[in-house]
Amino acid sequence: MQAIMESLLPVFLLIFLGYTFKLLRFPGDGFWEQADRFTYYALFPALFIYKLSNANLEGFEGTAFISSSLLAVAVLTVILVILNRAWFHFSGAAFTSVYQGAVRFNSYVFLALVSSLYGDQGLILAAFLIIFFVPVINICCIGIFSIYASEASLSPMSFIRSIIKNPLIISCFVGGVINFLGSGIWSPLNQTLAVLSSAALPLGLLSVGVGLHLDQIKAAKLEIVIACLFKLLIFPVVIAGAAILLGVEGMALSVLVLFAALPTASTSHILSRELGGDVRLMSAIITLQTVLSMFTLMAVLSVTT
Repeated sequence: MQAIMESLLPVFLLIFLGYTFKLLRFPGDGFWEQADRFTYYALFPALFIYKLSNANLEGFEGTAFISSSLLAVAVLTVILVILNRAWFHFSGAAFTSVYQGAVRFNSYVFLALVSSLYGDQGLILAAFLIIFFVPVINICCIGIFSIYASEASLSPMSFIRSIIKNPLIISCFVGGVINFLGSGIWSPLNQTLAVLSSAALPLGLLSVGVGLHLDQIKAAKLEIVIACLFKLLIFPVVIAGAAILLGVEGMALSVLVLFAALPTASTSHILSRELGGDVRLMSAIITLQTVLSMFTLMAVLSVTT
């Protein structure tokens, strides 16, 4: 338990340090928007290319590992749709926010915790999850928007382009190809990527803190409660069951459960805004899940680690 707490605390202290910077308006609102873009388009791609190109992937079998996450999301989607139709009766816009809150994940927090708890091998597992899961979860979320939000409109080509242009997926692919070819990266460039990637996790976590809106969680509605319950507690149980059923064990099982227990993506409100979801509700879900996850993650990890 102490080891888990020592791994979690630096991550969440950085998040709340980012929130403190936001309150102090330091170094300015414009800085954090650009810093978030820089982290997403430069620092995290550098991290993935560096880690994957230098990773030892010999003997790695990811079929059951990836299948567990996909099966868990399918089960969770069916349960949420049935419960909403039978009991919750949330409005269409509200349900899209609940759904995003229940199935999406914060990649910054994920990578920071995986790195702290499981080192480079854990980061490799996380990269494989991102490669396969990001496109699938986008398909699921946009499908829910198309059904429940009247303003949702996204052409198939626009969606395909958004996946192909995703810098995290591109960098994972590039790093994996370099590893497969066995050519390695020119040593000076490899060291440059190592230095550049070291800034990714701390700056990403500070940006998560800047994105928090604590004033929006005062009115705890049923939608917020359901989204937090499914994301922080039910999803980890479902994915653990799916993983055990498919024979996943050890570190891979722990990474899957950690992945499922994370707070939802801090960028979920962007999709809500663009496709007609409930933006204010989405912001409240993101914030409350991030705060609560410090305690729920400790409980979940103490069982699985």
